[in-house]
Amino acid sequence: MIVLGLSAYYHDSAAALAVDGEIVAAAQEERFTRRKHDPSFPAAAIRACLAEAGIAPHQVDHVAFYDKPFLKFERLVETYLAFAPRGFASFAKAMPVWIGEKLFQKDMLLEELRLIDAALADASRLVFTEHHFSHAASAFYPSPFAEAAVLTVDGVGEWTTTAAGIGRGHELALTREIHFPHSLGLLYSAFTYYTGFRVNSGEYKVMGLAPYGEPRYAQLILDRLIDLKPDGSFRLDLDFFDYCTGLTMTNRRFDELFGGPPRRPEERLTQRHMDLAASIQAVTNEVMLRLTRALAAETGMRNLCLAGGVALNCVANGLVLRDGRFERIWIQPAAGDAGGAVGAALATFHHHHGRPRAPARGRDGMRGTYLGPGFTQEEIERRLAEAGAVYQVVGEAELLEETARALGDGQAVGWFQGRMEFGPRALGARSILGDPRSPTMQRMLNLKVKYRESFRPFAPSVLHEAARDWFDLDVESPYMLLVAPVAAKRQRPMSEARAGAVRHRQAQRPALRDSRGDACRLFGARADRARRHQPALSRAPDAVPGAHRLSGPGQHELQRARGADRLHPRGRLPLLHGLGDRPPGRGRLPAPQGPPGRARPARPQGPLRARLKPGESGRAIRPEASAHCIRRFQEPATGAQCHISPIFGRVRCGSLIGLSAVRAGGHDPWFLVATRIISLRTALLTAMHSPFCPGFAMRKPQPPPARSNSSRQTLRAGPS
Repeated sequence: MIVLGLSAYYHDSAAALAVDGEIVAAAQEERFTRRKHDPSFPAAAIRACLAEAGIAPHQVDHVAFYDKPFLKFERLVETYLAFAPRGFASFAKAMPVWIGEKLFQKDMLLEELRLIDAALADASRLVFTEHHFSHAASAFYPSPFAEAAVLTVDGVGEWTTTAAGIGRGHELALTREIHFPHSLGLLYSAFTYYTGFRVNSGEYKVMGLAPYGEPRYAQLILDRLIDLKPDGSFRLDLDFFDYCTGLTMTNRRFDELFGGPPRRPEERLTQRHMDLAASIQAVTNEVMLRLTRALAAETGMRNLCLAGGVALNCVANGLVLRDGRFERIWIQPAAGDAGGAVGAALATFHHHHGRPRAPARGRDGMRGTYLGPGFTQEEIERRLAEAGAVYQVVGEAELLEETARALGDGQAVGWFQGRMEFGPRALGARSILGDPRSPTMQRMLNLKVKYRESFRPFAPSVLHEAARDWFDLDVESPYMLLVAPVAAKRQRPMSEARAGAVRHRQAQRPALRDSRGDACRLFGARADRARRHQPALSRAPDAVPGAHRLSGPGQHELQRARGADRLHPRGRLPLLHGLGDRPPGRGRLPAPQGPPGRARPARPQGPLRARLKPGESGRAIRPEASAHCIRRFQEPATGAQCHISPIFGRVRCGSLIGLSAVRAGGHDPWFLVATRIISLRTALLTAMHSPFCPGFAMRKPQPPPARSNSSRQTLRAGPS
């Protein structure tokens, strides 16, 4: 079976080709268009993968897309509805693009595939996976582990921002999730924006800047921005962010909290910016450590697979490895959205069709990431001649000797060999080489070769048998995804004056405290510190599958507006978060108003709340699995169906397309627009349940797969 996996239309678009569950080719579109983080349809990458594998388009059995556009559109609509009338500028900018193009992404994909070859544009072959399931599949299936815990963390997929689960054999189940707007990736991106770098591409610059600063603001972040629980679950205080409804990541309250406006890209970096970078890196490390400790405690697994954009944070990865809760970890080298193409292809083969995994060739199934196009000597010489380049052909021995001489003389060498790497790391096939012993090499490469910030780091390359002699690392790190301290015997002593200054700074560094006020040194939180009623990766109540009834605080307006006792859309997975400990306050979730099925009065929530008239009542119909923002009611007198929205009150829908009659006082234009969006959303959700809409169905809550192969999961056809 041949499956072509695709990721596109957000950032880092890519294509991957799997033959019988083995990745044989993968490439990012940016390598062909020379547009960094290119989000466009990966036409050039598809052609390169097919050519490299020697596969004709008509031989492809499935084309798998890495996320579900309808669910993403649902998130956007519900977010705007929850914050209305705020965010109209962002709404007006985003909706025309979605309604005009992205909402019909299936047709767009088929049209783009048709331009490559008509044989690819077969709607019956097109399937869709969920974003975080694609990440999880890209992490587990190519890994060398027969069974492992799986953790994916990024900005946001459709709704999910963090997911955890278990993989055994060809079975993979995600059992816990954290949902938008609470996101570790978006928190890190907010500081990327605030320190003057570009979101979705500058996060690694913040990580590289962090070692030059001190985490002076880490406690402030934990106190004011993120409610971090002992099991690693968290909620963000969205009063300080603008990414839900605005055109920027942060707002004025964020500026006031950290003492100034965001840095402009052309501004000079100061020690304050370095301290901000160090602080968000410290908090990210702490969150990842708590998540992985809780995951190890609950699953009992000794192996861990990581994916998602946050898994590219090699500093946090190194701390997770040295923490020792897992004996071995494997990180997808293309952990960002590009790797979603790999995950979509493998999920189709193993999860959708239930095909078993074959033993990995070599260390894992990614083949060292050398999955891109390669060139013969004749092709290289022809291309050079066409470009008018001056070149000389030498033997391998002479090539190696000349390269070593150039490196010893302090020169930089461009190294090109074999197939191109897949993912963001240069791993020896398309690399710039320099002498790590030179104190000026890093600055020279940054300023004269790569034309980038002088603080940006480079990775030293070392033989595996010599790694332990130079670094505090006793495992392979082939993909440049682990940071390890230099071995003590290789560290150079500082001058006494400089060492004294470092000791002074460390002494002044305050102890971080968790949300209960208990002192805990950074990276010192223990998994067993959770109270008895706070299980690691806490489950939702069994009585209401998929519900999240929280007695604790701190949930922001969006989650409150969606209903504290709502069902997850179409029976989705339980949310991943611990119970709150802070005193109830302004952001407390409303108490449930009674069991489902019992009539209850509508409660006003905000100035746009439409109230029922005195004496009116509604007889509740069983809530549909798909309606999690709006509950269906039936009026006793007329029998007409209407919707009770947590924000907008009663909206009577005359049709699924958008003919709505509003029974509410006044005629607010935003209210009328929102009612039509609600009707459009109902139509979309109805279409999503249609058996004629190809793609993967939403996963239902399920326990981790059993060790035997008798409980094999399959993924039936469903919505895109």
